Amino acid sequence: MRIVLCYPVEPRHIDQIQAACPDATIIDAGQEGIADALPTADIFCGHAKVPVPWDETVAAGRLRWIQSSAAGLDHCLVPAVVDSAIRVSSASGVLADQVAEQTLALVTGCTRRIPLFLQQQQRREFIRQPTRDLTGSTVLIVGFGGNGQRLAEVLRPFKTRLLATDYFPDRPAQGLDRLAGPDALDDLLPEADFVFLTAPLTDQTRGMINAETLARMKAGSVLINVARGPLVVEEDVVAALRSGQLDSAGFDVTPEEPPAPESPLWDAPGLIITPHVGGQSRHRIDRMTDLFCANLVRYRDGQPLINAVDKQLGFPPPAELASLD
Repeated sequence: MRIVLCYPVEPRHIDQIQAACPDATIIDAGQEGIADALPTADIFCGHAKVPVPWDETVAAGRLRWIQSSAAGLDHCLVPAVVDSAIRVSSASGVLADQVAEQTLALVTGCTRRIPLFLQQQQRREFIRQPTRDLTGSTVLIVGFGGNGQRLAEVLRPFKTRLLATDYFPDRPAQGLDRLAGPDALDDLLPEADFVFLTAPLTDQTRGMINAETLARMKAGSVLINVARGPLVVEEDVVAALRSGQLDSAGFDVTPEEPPAPESPLWDAPGLIITPHVGGQSRHRIDRMTDLFCANLVRYRDGQPLINAVDKQLGFPPPAELASLD
């Protein structure tokens, strides 16, 4: 069995993987070698950020399982993989704590006007400006997977009214005031003071925040995207910020990464951009390797995989999500 890795492991992580699957040959391909190594893999763990030959890999008939090292799966759920017998599992929830921290930083940066006060500091100005409250507000979380669930836990102490949309609205949703299906988004948007995007990127969610949905949002609301950049239509968000329909916004992801130098996002009023760092953590590779090794044992023993993905949906159903805590 050949296990091909494409995430930034250290020798100790390779040793840990080898211990979980002693008979395997492990190839640490990295981004530089993944295109050549992928067609020879029985198991692939990682996130290829360079072009790779997915069609060739599927046609070779060797690859049996993809363990994504990211919660998002748009990097590997290409049509050839979706239509194949290859199993896919995600890293949903592995870095939910860090994503929640990043989300909190973005939203409080918006509400407490941190960019404005930093600009004043650079000008040596000490001038009070109006701020706004997250506490006591109505919050809408779009996508209630691992990251959305952790975000709800973090926001609950702010005495918020918590709403969420999800593809599985009939399941228990502890801590929420309401969980509804995706078709309820248009009805919930006008209620929300803050809209948080934690949904996967699929054909159904691409461009879901556009001129029409932005017009449905409460005037002066705040939009935070810590999911995938293409969930939003760039020019429509910029127009909403310029008109005041959006009070402000925080993006850890952008439709194009990095945004082109001429992108209007750079100068959009009230927009905070961070360079896709929501999943950064000094424990990131340790936790990813723990998940992969736990799933390797399950794969070897014929047990269900943690975070097993429904390839038609593009994400793991709630019953497949599991915590490593």
